[in-house]
Amino acid sequence: MRFLHPDDERTCVIGKIEPNAVLLLAALIATYMLLPLSARGQSSVESGTIEGTVSVIESGGTSFLPGAKVVLKGSTIMETEADARGGYSFSGVDSGAYTIEADFPGLHAEQSVAVTPGADVKVALDMKIVEVNTLVTVTENSNEAEVSTSSVTITEKIISDAPNANERFESLLPLVPGVVRGPDGRINMKGARSTQGGALVNSANVTDPATGSSAINLPIDVVSSVQVISNPYDPQYGKLTGALSTVETKTGNYDKYHFTIQNIVPRWRDRAGTIAGLGAATPRMTFTGPLFKDRAAFTQSFEYRFVRTPVNSLPPLQRDTKLEGFNSYTQFDLVHGAKQTATVSVTIYPQKLDYMGLNTFTPQPSTTDFHQRGYQVYGQHRFMTGDDSVLISQFSYKTYDVDIKPQSDDPYQLMVDTTAGGFFNRQSRRTERYDAEESYQFAPREFIGAHQIKTGVEYSHSSLSESETFLPVELIGSSGTTIEEITFTPASSFNVGQNETAAYISDQWAPLSRLSFGLGLRLDNDTVTGSTHVAPRGSILLTLTGDGKTLLSGGSGIFYDRVPLMLPAFPNLPERTVSMYDSTGQISNSTAFVNRIGGALQNPRSTSWNVELERQVSARFTARAGYEERNTARDFVVSPITGAETGAISLSNGGGDSYREFQVTGRYQLPRAVVNASYVRSRAYGDLNDPFLFIGNYPQAVIQPDARARLLFDAPNRFLIWPTISGPWKLNFLPVYDLHTGFPYSVENEYRQYIGPRNDRRYPWFSSCDLQVNRPATLHVGGKQMHLVVGGSVFNMFNHDNPRDVQNDLASSNFGHFYNPAWREFRGKLVFQF
Repeated sequence: MRFLHPDDERTCVIGKIEPNAVLLLAALIATYMLLPLSARGQSSVESGTIEGTVSVIESGGTSFLPGAKVVLKGSTIMETEADARGGYSFSGVDSGAYTIEADFPGLHAEQSVAVTPGADVKVALDMKIVEVNTLVTVTENSNEAEVSTSSVTITEKIISDAPNANERFESLLPLVPGVVRGPDGRINMKGARSTQGGALVNSANVTDPATGSSAINLPIDVVSSVQVISNPYDPQYGKLTGALSTVETKTGNYDKYHFTIQNIVPRWRDRAGTIAGLGAATPRMTFTGPLFKDRAAFTQSFEYRFVRTPVNSLPPLQRDTKLEGFNSYTQFDLVHGAKQTATVSVTIYPQKLDYMGLNTFTPQPSTTDFHQRGYQVYGQHRFMTGDDSVLISQFSYKTYDVDIKPQSDDPYQLMVDTTAGGFFNRQSRRTERYDAEESYQFAPREFIGAHQIKTGVEYSHSSLSESETFLPVELIGSSGTTIEEITFTPASSFNVGQNETAAYISDQWAPLSRLSFGLGLRLDNDTVTGSTHVAPRGSILLTLTGDGKTLLSGGSGIFYDRVPLMLPAFPNLPERTVSMYDSTGQISNSTAFVNRIGGALQNPRSTSWNVELERQVSARFTARAGYEERNTARDFVVSPITGAETGAISLSNGGGDSYREFQVTGRYQLPRAVVNASYVRSRAYGDLNDPFLFIGNYPQAVIQPDARARLLFDAPNRFLIWPTISGPWKLNFLPVYDLHTGFPYSVENEYRQYIGPRNDRRYPWFSSCDLQVNRPATLHVGGKQMHLVVGGSVFNMFNHDNPRDVQNDLASSNFGHFYNPAWREFRGKLVFQF
C-alpha cells in the first residue's frame, strides 16, 4: 500500500509580499483616524496593596491551591504564585481598575478590582474547572439563552504545553476525541475527509478554492485557541458537510512590549550514529506591543521552517522529504472608544516540499516537488450599536498558488515492489478568493422567554486558472515486462470562476430558565450548480437537575457543501488511453477514455444529529456520554465506465458516506493535575473513489471502479488520555497516550486491481505515548530580568512499532509485510521571553 507521508502537503515557494506594505499603510491611517483629537494627560497616583487566597470549593469543603499562578492586569502587569497556604499578594499597586486572573491545571478564576490610593484590598479567588471546553457554547449576552453546540476548545496553555512534533496548530487537533490523523497524513475530523470539513481563522474561510482542503500556515505562537465543532448547528457556518475547525489569534498587547524567540538551535540529521547534515531548523520570533497606548496594538510573528522527515525503511541518505518555508503573520488591533474595535491582518505562507509522496515503495527519483505561494489579507470591524447589540463587518482576500514538478521526465513505472522513473503529473494552479460578510446581533428580546437573534449575509468570488500535464505510465508485472500502459492527450489549460451568496438567521430562545433552543435557517446559492438550498438547523439544551450540574443537549441540521473549482473543470483535464499487453509484449486491447460529468453537478448534502448527557459528579469530576450520526448524500465520486473500445471516466454526485460515533469522556481534577480521558467507538463508511485521489495534489495513476467500504481513516476503537500535571520545582508535564485500531487497506494484484472486499484488512493497532516537560526560569541580565521556558519532548516514548506502509500487492514475495515505523524521537525546547 503506497500511502503518502509528507510533513505537510500544503507547501510553497516565496511569493510577492507587497500586501504587507499596503496593509501597514492602511492600518497606520486607520489608527490615526481613530485617535482622539486631544492628547490624554496622566497624573501621579498613590499605590496600594492587593492580597488574598486561591481556592477551589468542593463537596468536602474548601481546598487552597499552593503554586497557582496569579496575574494582575491593568496599568501595570504583575505575576506571582500562591504560597503553601494558597495566599498571594501584590504591593505597590497604582490606583485604578485591575483584573486578577489565577490559573492552575484545569482551573481558572478571574475577578475585577478597584484600587484606591493607599488602600489594602483583599480578594479571594474561587477557581472553577475550565481545562478544555467540551460541553456547551454559551451566548455572550444572556445566561438564559444557552445553546447546545458539541465542541472542544484547545486553549492557549495546551497549545504551549502539549507535545507537538510539527509545531503547528492543526497537529493538536487529534487531542479531540473523534479526530485522527489518517494514513495520508491529513487530519480527518469526525469521520469526514479533509475536503468535506470547514476551516476558519478569525471567522475567515481559509480553504483552498481548487480542492476544498485547508490551506494556510500560521506561526503557532499567534494562536490563542483552536476549536473543533462536531455539529455546527449555528447557521452562520456553511459550505461543509463534516465538522468545523476554527482558530482564533491572540490580540495584540495594548499596554507594553513583549518579545519571544525560540528554536534557535538546529537539529542535526542522525543516520546510524553519524551526523549527515542538517535535520531541522525552525526558529520563530514574535513581537507584540502598543502603537498607541490603549488605542492600537501591533503583532508580528516570523517563522522559518527547514525540516527533513525520514521514511525509515529507505536507505539512510535517500529517505528524507525536505520541507522549507517561511510563515509571516502581521496583525493590527485597533480600539475607538467603547463602541468600536477593528482587526487587520496579513498572512504570508510560501513553502516548498521536495520529494512529496516518498514512501517505502516510491523512492526519491519517482516523487514530485510541491511548491506553494499564498497570502491572505483580512479585516474585521465591530461596532456596538447598543449595550447588547453589535454589527460585524468582515472582508478577506486569499491567493493560493501551486506548482507540482517531478524530479525527471523519465518514464513513470509502477512495479510490484518499487517505482521507477519521474512522476507522471505536472500542475500549475493559480487561485484567488474574495469573501465579504455582514452580521448583526440584536439586543435580547422578551417574548415567551428570552430571544437572542442574529442575522447575516455573505458573498464570495473565487477563480481558478490551471494547466495540467500527464505523461505515460507503465505497469511492470512480476515477470519484469510491461503488462499495461496508460497514455494521455496533450496538456490542457482552463479557467473556472464561481460566485457564492448566503444568508442566515438564528434565534437563541430560552422559554424557561432551564430550557433553551437554538433555531436557525441558512440559504446558500452558487453559480456552478445554479441552485439555492435551504438548510434548517436546531438544537436544545435542558438542565435536568436543580443544581445545574446535569445537562442534556442535542440537535439536528442539514448542511450543503461547496463545489471545489477543480471539479467543474474535470472535462478539460487530459484524457487517457489504457492499453493491455499480452505475454509476447504485444497490445492485446486498448480503451480510450473521455472525461465527463455525469449529469449536472450538485452540492453534496449531509444530515446530522447528536445527543449528549453530561454530569458534573463533583467539583473535581465531570463525565459526558454522547452519540452522533451523520449521513452525506450526493457526494462527489469518480469511477470508470468501460465499453468495447471506448470508455469514460465519470465524475458524478453518486457517492455518499456515513459516520456513527458513541463517545464517553471524563475529566478529573487531582491536587496538582487534571486528567482528560475518552473512548470513542465509531464507524466511517462510504464510497472510496474520492475525486481528489486522482486529480488532487498527488494523483494516483490507476483508476479502478468505485466501491463502498470502511473509509481509509476509519478507526473503530480509540482510547485517548492526556493529563496536565504541575510537578515539583515548577515543572509542567503533559503526556498524551493515543491507542486506536489500525487503519484499513485493500489487497491488489499487479494490475492494481482490487482483490476481494475493499478495505477488509487492517494495520496493527496504533499505540503512541508523547510527553512534553516545561519549566519557567528567570535570568538576570544587565539588571533586568529575562524570562525563559526550558524543557523537552519525547515522541513515541515506548518506541512502539507503528508502521505507516504495507505491501498489499499479491504478486510480491513480501506481501503482507509492514514498513516505515515511527521511531522514538527527542526534542528540546528553549523559549526566550522579553
